[in-house]
Amino acid sequence: MLAITGIVLSLVLLMYLAYRGINVLVLAPALALFAVLFSGESGTLLGTYTQVFMQSLGNYVVKYFPLFMLGAIFGKLMDDSGSARAIAHWLVRRLGSERSILTIVLACGILTYGGVSLFVVGFAVYPIAAALFREADMPKRLIPGAIALGALTFTMTALPGTPAIQNAIPMPFFGTDAFAAPVLGILGGGVMLLGGMFWLNHRASLARVAGEGFGSHVDEARIEEATGSGPGIALALLPIVLVILGNFAFTKYLIPALDHGYLAQPKFGATDLGAVLGIWSIICALALACLVLIAANWRRWTNLRDTLNKGTLGSLLPIFNTASEVGYGSVIASLGAFVVVRDFLVGLSPNNPLISEAILVNALAGITGSASGGMSIALNTMGQTYLQLANQFGIAPELLHRVASIASGGLDALPHNGAVISLLAICGLTHRQSYSDIFVVAVAIPLLALALVIALGTAFGAF
Repeated sequence: MLAITGIVLSLVLLMYLAYRGINVLVLAPALALFAVLFSGESGTLLGTYTQVFMQSLGNYVVKYFPLFMLGAIFGKLMDDSGSARAIAHWLVRRLGSERSILTIVLACGILTYGGVSLFVVGFAVYPIAAALFREADMPKRLIPGAIALGALTFTMTALPGTPAIQNAIPMPFFGTDAFAAPVLGILGGGVMLLGGMFWLNHRASLARVAGEGFGSHVDEARIEEATGSGPGIALALLPIVLVILGNFAFTKYLIPALDHGYLAQPKFGATDLGAVLGIWSIICALALACLVLIAANWRRWTNLRDTLNKGTLGSLLPIFNTASEVGYGSVIASLGAFVVVRDFLVGLSPNNPLISEAILVNALAGITGSASGGMSIALNTMGQTYLQLANQFGIAPELLHRVASIASGGLDALPHNGAVISLLAICGLTHRQSYSDIFVVAVAIPLLALALVIALGTAFGAF
């Protein structure tokens, strides 16, 4: 009982102290060892730290660092080339200020589905959103909800082929690729998009009836036409199209056509193509898109070296934060008391591991305030168990993948989530002003979409 108490206390402290702003690089190992102390294995502290925590952290970095680095570089290239702003301006011209919410949601969705990070999207789109909402006299407090809907929901976890890390993490655990259960993903994504748009439009209508306008804000944003120095819309969209179509081509045709028998050798980890295909495909698609982006905008770079360096450095903190949370999960899973926790989770739905998987991923994503961190902990501790149960009950691994991915984007967006805090800071708003809309579009509606995907997947399988 004392060991279980230690696990629960360490999880609670991880959530509380992360919310208070203490870096997870310090928190994760400290609280993992805190749980070890309660387990009665205090003599193993140093061994647990170096041989379990650090080994797990290192394995995660080895596996996913190329995705974090290439994604960060791609986002920075899209930003500095003016491509991200060009896409947003094009949508403004096509849809107009009267469709401000839809314009911002689509701009964020296109950029994030193409591999641009939330932080780049937030900085690129917010000034345009502020100008649009001011022109339409729509409450500024709705902007974070619109950006969150476009960047933190359907393109992050649901749509097939998205290069988001939340769609990449399940691949090596289940032997799947980024296009797992594509129709279910599209249906889940559609619920998120349509449900979120309904909510935000409803809130805008209520504000209009109440006579609430943009509000009094110190905000100098104005809608400016893209200048001649920026790329045209076709050139701006080309890298994003390459990420999506390239990912599909590499996954389904190009990489499988190569000789990959050498992977069975111990030198290459004695593995097979199924274990690496998804990650290889995203690496190739992002690398191709970066090269094309650099070449197509060659004359626009004021300091390409600085852009590449900032993009690379910008990937380090996110991956080490997530890897530290993975190390934490591995320590917890190594404790004898975790067997009780594991059996309890499996027992929540003994005949349907999809439900147990969804609950576990959601709970850990909420506790850590991180979709990727929570899912990584869940799959590192229980992924093999869920795969065995899925085989036992005839559930396709692709369905496990899509449920895990969508589940990571539910409770992760609670108030202590780093992306939520950063988004509100970019917009110059507070939790009190805007979090209720973020909660509905990025937590409540994705949970409904998750329930739909589980129900359809249970009834009809992966499709």
